[in-house]
Amino acid sequence: VQVVQSGGGLVKPGGSLRLSCVASGNIFDIGNMAWFRQGPGNERELVAHVGSQDIEYYADSVRGRFAISRDNAKNTVYLQMNSLKLEDTAVYYCNIQQRGTNYWGQGTQVTVSS
Repeated sequence: VQVVQSGGGLVKPGGSLRLSCVASGNIFDIGNMAWFRQGPGNERELVAHVGSQDIEYYADSVRGRFAISRDNAKNTVYLQMNSLKLEDTAVYYCNIQQRGTNYWGQGTQVTVSS
């Protein structure tokens, strides 16, 4: 299974970005799909996840600003990020679970700066 991310970049505070993550290869039963991030000097943290039944979870720090969604036909998960703050600056990682195995994307830099 290969997981490839796209999106990210530099944005001003209050701006928006959308991240995408596509899984390919031996795909047969994707379960949870999630986004994590790791800011400078911080540990990797869960940002949001969406289960196979479309039940969503958000970290308190992003709830109301970020939206996770999935397209099962395309094996894709998205993260729409609105009202971005300086503290959202981090490398964002996609995580896809299939039958108990975790697959990670390559990471995408998101920088929020004025």
